Amino acid sequence: MRSLFLKVFLWFWLAMMLVIAALAVTSYLTRSERVPRPPQFVEGIVSAYSRTAVDTYEREGAVALDSFLKHMEREVNIRARLFDDSGRDLTGDDAAPEEREMASLVAQTGDMASRMIGGGKVIEARPEPARDGGRYAFVAVLPLAPPASSAERRPPRSSQPFQRFLPPMPLNFLLGESSAALVARLLAVVLTAGILCYLLARYIVSPVIKLREVTNRVAGGDLSARVSPTLGNRHDELADMGRDFDVMAARIEALMSAQVRLLRDISQELRSPLARLNVALDLARKRSGAEAASALSRIEREATRLNEMIGQLLTLTRWETGSDGMRREQVNLCALVREVAEDADFEARSQNREVRVIACDECETMGTHALLRSAFENVVRNAVRHAPAETAVKISLRCLCEGESGCAVFSVEDDGEGVPEESLSEIFRPFYRVDDSRTRETGGTGLGLAITERAVQLHGGAITAKNMEGGGFVVEIRLPVVARASARP
Repeated sequence: MRSLFLKVFLWFWLAMMLVIAALAVTSYLTRSERVPRPPQFVEGIVSAYSRTAVDTYEREGAVALDSFLKHMEREVNIRARLFDDSGRDLTGDDAAPEEREMASLVAQTGDMASRMIGGGKVIEARPEPARDGGRYAFVAVLPLAPPASSAERRPPRSSQPFQRFLPPMPLNFLLGESSAALVARLLAVVLTAGILCYLLARYIVSPVIKLREVTNRVAGGDLSARVSPTLGNRHDELADMGRDFDVMAARIEALMSAQVRLLRDISQELRSPLARLNVALDLARKRSGAEAASALSRIEREATRLNEMIGQLLTLTRWETGSDGMRREQVNLCALVREVAEDADFEARSQNREVRVIACDECETMGTHALLRSAFENVVRNAVRHAPAETAVKISLRCLCEGESGCAVFSVEDDGEGVPEESLSEIFRPFYRVDDSRTRETGGTGLGLAITERAVQLHGGAITAKNMEGGGFVVEIRLPVVARASARP
């Protein structure tokens, strides 16, 4: 689980569910110890009914007792039974099991007892003395609330004041309701807790999501992206982090702009001295003898190399600032690869090397021909420069996907010593050099691969480099394609 929002949301929700579950369990386990007691005057009424029931039975018998208890149930909605000390129901009716259980408990202990039963009722039993010295048990079922629906039998008016003073049962929604009502209320609790946890988690994680979006834009090269405008009026720690990020991004943007301006200004200023140096070199070559020819040729090579590096710096600066004015058109990649390979092979043969095209699929991409040629040419010339003598640099162009869109892979492979693994991610930085097989003596400026990477990125592609097993080095450029014709070897 990698989403911070999902983690916060689930932890909040789980915590609320555990609290609700703990409350329900503890209330259920302790419910017998918290049976609601009727008010004192209600207990007095029940006590009076119990004494009247005993007197009726002892004076007039079981029939009169049954008539009195039924009259009592009709008038005050209290169902009552009278038991002797042996547990026999004196009315002769079939008493409920919980009523017989309470009568037996009173007969054993001689004390009052009460207990919750289903349907939102409490059953209460009290001992009453008999004339012969024995003990009766008067058991009454007391309703705690009026009937829930009009379809149920509505109690008489005389019972309503009695019910109005009876307290509600704790957690009655869990213990005394039907299964459907229980499920509905539990779902309501869960959904309400879920909505609240979602809103709280969203409020906490929202700045992090916005900060991540802005960091991705900055990483993609948009150094003007800021997070503060998206945070509104927040003033917490996350908003402070966003403002700190904006300060950092502004500082980086200023440093990068200064670097680009410095490179552009230096490159342009160096062009004039180089032009004067070439004029002076031509004059010196005409006035000097044969003994100075070698030194003058060396000066000419270094001046040419310096002029090439300045040109690459200006190119890289234009592309970094987006001021090159790219005009996109459909470019035939196969024709471009063969054109670059032919020119590179002509130069490579003078160095006892060869450039060979081993595969070339017909495909096209949208882009700028000059930029793509420069990117491909830099990679191929870099491979020729570092390939051993009497070896071939192998070039291939393959389309990996069919249809109107896909991916073209341009691959350049040489048999050189490769690059240390720790330097593979650094070779595309400007002026970076490897101190092993690919050193300054090879003639590179350290800008070719940097220019290539920027050109590929401008075309929506990617470039990678890796060492091959058994020796050798390969650079791959992946570009999106818009069309593909039949493959040609």
